[in-house]
Amino acid sequence: MTEFSQLPRHLAIIMDGNGRWARQRGLPRSAGHKAGVASVRTAVEQCALHGIEVLTLFAFSSENWKRPEKEVGMLMDLFMTALRGEVKRLVRNDVRLRIIGEREAFSGKMQRKIAEAETATAGCTGLILQIAANYGGRWDITQAVGQLARRVEAGELRAADIDETRIASALAFADLPDPDLMIRTGGERRISNFILWQTAYAELYFTDRLWPDFDQPAFMEALRWFDGRQRRFGRTGEQLMGERLGSGDR
Repeated sequence: MTEFSQLPRHLAIIMDGNGRWARQRGLPRSAGHKAGVASVRTAVEQCALHGIEVLTLFAFSSENWKRPEKEVGMLMDLFMTALRGEVKRLVRNDVRLRIIGEREAFSGKMQRKIAEAETATAGCTGLILQIAANYGGRWDITQAVGQLARRVEAGELRAADIDETRIASALAFADLPDPDLMIRTGGERRISNFILWQTAYAELYFTDRLWPDFDQPAFMEALRWFDGRQRRFGRTGEQLMGERLGSGDR
């Protein structure tokens, strides 16, 4: 295994390019989405191999409902199939599944399958795999602020007590570290309303490679890029160098 001086604790991926991958091959868009499942497996395997704690995948945004009805239906069917077919594999590999997003928009059957999949993997202690489904970063912030507002109305919290820490504690995965690295495939250079608050200090890696082609070498290339980043969090490079030298003196 390649050695890295730093790896992300939490990796987030916007899986873009399935439709274009299919179109380039004269195939229906559904073929691209199905081909992308293999890249999901690769990402899960590589995160587990390298000790990455959390992998969050942007599967279906709150804006994706605007797509043609036929494609939305196909995506829902694919999601349902994946929930049925991948759970045993996740359990075998000690991967815990969590779904983040507004579930009420899904059918009752889909909501039950989500709950069953989460329950089946709840005892796993390895990689945490989060699937963002019917998720939007603005929705996440809005629902967090709504939670806090209701607590203020109930007299449990003062408005003056609402700060960044309080808001962060009400977000969709407040119990997990923020993403250190966000990857977007498919050539676009935007984050498309994905975990907006939590990626404030994430390193952003954009690649032209389409998601079904994001294989193990491409994954390693992204990790090498991250390994070369200097993560300052508001400090200067000189400060970081001084901290490293001081640590080495001890």
